[in-house]
Amino acid sequence: MLPGVLRLSPTERLRFAMTGFLLAWATVLRAAPPEQSISTSRQFIVYGTEVAVRGAICDLAERTKRDLLDLLDQRDAWATPIVINAQYPQANLPELPRLAVNVSQTGFGLKLQLDLTIDAGISRPEMRRELLRVLLLEMIYRGHSNIPAGTAYVSAPDWLLDGVAAQPPDMPLDRVSNFLAMPVAARAVMPLEKFLHQRPELLDAPGRLLYRAYSIALVDLLSHAPEGRARLGRFIVNLRSAGNDPMEELREQFPGLFGTGDGAERVWARHIARLATEQPYQLLTSAETERRLDAALRLKISDRGVVKTYQLAEFPKFLKHPSAKMLLAVLAQDLGQLATRANPIYRPIISEYSKITALLTRRKSKGLTRRLDRLRAARQEVAAQMREIDDYLNWFEATRLSGPSGAFTDYMKAAESAARPQKSRRDPISIYLDALETQFEN
Repeated sequence: MLPGVLRLSPTERLRFAMTGFLLAWATVLRAAPPEQSISTSRQFIVYGTEVAVRGAICDLAERTKRDLLDLLDQRDAWATPIVINAQYPQANLPELPRLAVNVSQTGFGLKLQLDLTIDAGISRPEMRRELLRVLLLEMIYRGHSNIPAGTAYVSAPDWLLDGVAAQPPDMPLDRVSNFLAMPVAARAVMPLEKFLHQRPELLDAPGRLLYRAYSIALVDLLSHAPEGRARLGRFIVNLRSAGNDPMEELREQFPGLFGTGDGAERVWARHIARLATEQPYQLLTSAETERRLDAALRLKISDRGVVKTYQLAEFPKFLKHPSAKMLLAVLAQDLGQLATRANPIYRPIISEYSKITALLTRRKSKGLTRRLDRLRAARQEVAAQMREIDDYLNWFEATRLSGPSGAFTDYMKAAESAARPQKSRRDPISIYLDALETQFEN
């Protein structure tokens, strides 16, 4: 043996070799970056699982963001990336939450992370809801990322999460109408202020579904208010400094819609009743659209106990009335609802009425009389054209059939059978019965 050389036993050599192998493997693991996928807008960075699952998560995240931006009528101007840590259930970590949003402060700004456990129990609406939560957090704190450590972060209200996340096919509009029809029929519509203070996590399954229907109705009401999309966006941004009274926050951002006193509850009850009775997936005929538009443009104002009805074109008579702003807000909401179901030929006309209503709400009336006159003439022309089209179709159906329609075949056969005299039988029994019938009649 050479001097200075350490002699190792076979066991010690094996242990030394294993230690070296583990150290080398740990170095490789540290050097290899974790698998990740980046969404098309590059805002979502998904770690873990396999490529197909990460791609599906990226797609759902982008769709959720697009729905939110469409609702708010905003462009994509994100500033903080969102990390999604997706993994499968682990036997050694049974306490892992299924969905958890984590907000923290780093030396470079805000860190937003969504921890996601992929198992058989997770559903698409759940994932959409939490993705929406983290997206709204990014909007709320955009431009205010340097927040002291330990500060409590404000999350979006539950009704906003449910109202935006519960999109078809998760909650189709006809199901919303069915859910809302029950409290409307029982005259037990939940007051808006009570609804805003509800905690959905404490509700049972039927109550949770009804809460989602109310949430969709509230988001729909706010988005169709005058300048509703922009105001809803400002409402979200101001959540960072919002108080403890959600009703007061809505009044501040939507003064024309809710106003003061019990006006908010009347608007809310009316909106719920409308959604409960209408079938939003059916378009109106031209005649029904004209009738509803004419009814919406008649404004009723109570003045010293006397109710007066004004057409929108008579705005100089009522524009300075104290309740004019509230009535114009209700009109804007009605026009927004009507536009979604109106006959397509009327939609440009309804859009022009909405613009005029928005100007009158801000007390800007210059040139509106001429615009209203042109609109009235356009409505008359459209109504006349639609009547001519209906008359032509009726005439074509009546005179241009290639053959009998067959609609009255059964009736004609019955009439001919009744008019035809019945043939009498000439067998001995029939002759005998006829003779007896003649004797009894005489």
